[in-house]
Amino acid sequence: MKLSTMINYSGGFHEAVDRVVALEKAGLDVVWIPEAYSFDAISQVGYLAAKTEKVEIGTGIVNVYSRTAACMAQTAAGCDYVSNGRFILGLGASGPQVIEGFHGVPYEKPMVRIKEYIESCRMIWRREKFEYSGQTVQVPLPEGQGTGLGKSLKLINHPVRQEIPIWWASLMGLSVTATAQLADGWLPIFFDPEKFHNVWGDELKAGLAKRDPERAPLQISAGGMVAIDESLTGEARDRILDFGRPNVALYVGGMGARDKNFYNTICKKYGYEKEAIEIQDLYL
Repeated sequence: MKLSTMINYSGGFHEAVDRVVALEKAGLDVVWIPEAYSFDAISQVGYLAAKTEKVEIGTGIVNVYSRTAACMAQTAAGCDYVSNGRFILGLGASGPQVIEGFHGVPYEKPMVRIKEYIESCRMIWRREKFEYSGQTVQVPLPEGQGTGLGKSLKLINHPVRQEIPIWWASLMGLSVTATAQLADGWLPIFFDPEKFHNVWGDELKAGLAKRDPERAPLQISAGGMVAIDESLTGEARDRILDFGRPNVALYVGGMGARDKNFYNTICKKYGYEKEAIEIQDLYL
């Protein structure tokens, strides 16, 4: 088991870095940096890499629409380079509200796109000539597109690692199955160790059955809030709940349109349908 923490969207970044440095000395294993439609995660990865020595640094997560597959591979290799092999590439699809509303890119074939990005990244990290003809990734550009002068290239530099860990933040259905089959790790949200099989059990089992036996076992980041206090009643309890509510509200209420919010759907699958609807009503 590894211990991890996450840098929040809000709050002072440099203060958060100081906490990570202190936690690293206490034994912290991993720190995750989100992106969504806030500041980019990659610049923060580089800064943290310079301030730390041992802790692994992961994106939690970057989406596969705002960067090309080659750019994603380059970026991950660069982060792994400056961190001396401590980077984790956390990928996800985000949702149509963010991808189309903020990035101006059609939200098409998210699961296929992530699978093709994973295959592309691993190809580039092996320094193979990048030739890929998929549904969402086509390199070089097919005949009739562009100038026709594009040619297959391979990464100039030798990556620190040819197998940078890829963690997939899948949420539902076949994407969870694909995660269990292809990714090094899984980044679920609202993970309940006692109930997650009710939400994702069948999908995980189907994906693990197709997993390459030479790939290490799937790792799972069981994210959640940990509160330590002498008393968890009364005012102390209220203070902790008030701290956690904005993050839950952001995802359950605001990460997607009413019928396209996957986080909201997960809460409903856990049995909190009434609460999920109310949070979304109040947020939207």
